Amino acid sequence: MSLGLAGCMVGPNYHAPAAPTVDRYTPAPMPDQTASSPGAAGLAQRFAPGADIPAAWWTLFHCEPLDTVIRAALANSPNIAAAQAALRQAAENYRAQVGGSLLPSVDAQLGATRQKFSGLSVGQPGVVEELNLYNASVNVSYKLDLFGGARRQLEGLAAQIDYERYQLQAAWLALTANIVTAAVKEASLRAQIEATAGIALDEEQQLKLLQQQFELGGVARTAVLAQQTLLAQTRATLPSLQQALDQVRHQLAVLSGKLPSEAALPEFRLDMFSLPQTLPVSVPSSLVKQRPDILAADALLHQASAQIGVATAAMYPQLTLSASYGAEALTPAQVFRAGSTIWSIGGSLLQPLFRGGELLAQKRAAVAAFEQADAQYRETVLQAFQNVADSLRALDNDANGLKAQTEAWHSASDSLDLTRAQYRVGAVSYLALLDAQRQYQQTVVNFAQAQAARYADTAALFQSLGGGWWNAPSSDAANHAPGDTKAAASPPVN
Repeated sequence: MSLGLAGCMVGPNYHAPAAPTVDRYTPAPMPDQTASSPGAAGLAQRFAPGADIPAAWWTLFHCEPLDTVIRAALANSPNIAAAQAALRQAAENYRAQVGGSLLPSVDAQLGATRQKFSGLSVGQPGVVEELNLYNASVNVSYKLDLFGGARRQLEGLAAQIDYERYQLQAAWLALTANIVTAAVKEASLRAQIEATAGIALDEEQQLKLLQQQFELGGVARTAVLAQQTLLAQTRATLPSLQQALDQVRHQLAVLSGKLPSEAALPEFRLDMFSLPQTLPVSVPSSLVKQRPDILAADALLHQASAQIGVATAAMYPQLTLSASYGAEALTPAQVFRAGSTIWSIGGSLLQPLFRGGELLAQKRAAVAAFEQADAQYRETVLQAFQNVADSLRALDNDANGLKAQTEAWHSASDSLDLTRAQYRVGAVSYLALLDAQRQYQQTVVNFAQAQAARYADTAALFQSLGGGWWNAPSSDAANHAPGDTKAAASPPVN
């Protein structure tokens, strides 16, 4: 062990905060599986506590166009590239500090000076001489890390590597989740546009019939005007839906690292997705070892702890050893001759005595920074558990909501068909038909939204649980910095 590592290390030794001891995410236990309803989007989903999440979790939707977009995005995303560069920067800063603080500094020096010498400095006032002076030397200095300040600094830089690595994983997770959500939203908007266009076509046919009846004196003009208004209202919803579709397409292009004008994206529809029927749910004690944002907050807390040690070590003596060996002569040719050798060896001890309270204030500031990082870590954990709880409840409520919307859609469709038949024979008024049309129109849109919610909230659950990045092949995770022991360990698998 080198002398610089032989001393003690002042400051606290970091220990990651304990995981919450709760055994579930929601106040009440979740059911074993969700409700089911007819259709591919209505399948029951089974919760699998303790099951693991695959790294490429989006493949569980079995949508090859989605997989293609995500692969392109991971390769082209500027956010991913920026996070990778930040990780490399942190790793190089660590390597630079290792060489600069724990190893001796060795420098070679060559010099040539022209100077005027006065004998007054040696008691010979009449001697004045101009001369050239040449020297060559090797200088060595070594600052002993007696109290661990340099090692605490390295500990903080290693924690910064961890932080950037988890930020990269967070960027990876956010990108994939945003693409899945955007693709599902596009599919939902397409379904709403198609349904609304179909409703408008039916209403247009109904309007033609009413106009014929009006011309024959069978209905009042108010019925024609009401139907025209309903048709116009239905058509008026299409531009806003189309605008939302255009925006989500532009978003998908940018997420995949392309300009909106040059991206060749597939058109997503709801029937392209398969609903995952088994949902892995990590146990709560594992969440803090899987969520990138929690791990990043833990790394910042570790870094803040190390800075307390750095500030504490600055209050203790600092010992520096130095040595120099070389030659000095009046001409370049004489520099390497016998008799021109010069050398020195020494040491210096610096003990701060009075700094006006500066060092103590810096230590108190480091302690306060640690307390701030600890509070931010606890807040991150609370928000993470809320995200999972929200996602779990949303999935259960989505299933119940889709079941109810399916029943409402069937009822509204049957009611509209029956009301139309009754209206043709004069059994009901036109107002009854108008009301049935409006109800059917709303249920169709709600049905499409309810289908999309099941896919989107399934993706939200995978994201809230951390996305399974720890299961990625090592060849895909070129994120481990050399010398970073913490980065080499993956979180435990459930």
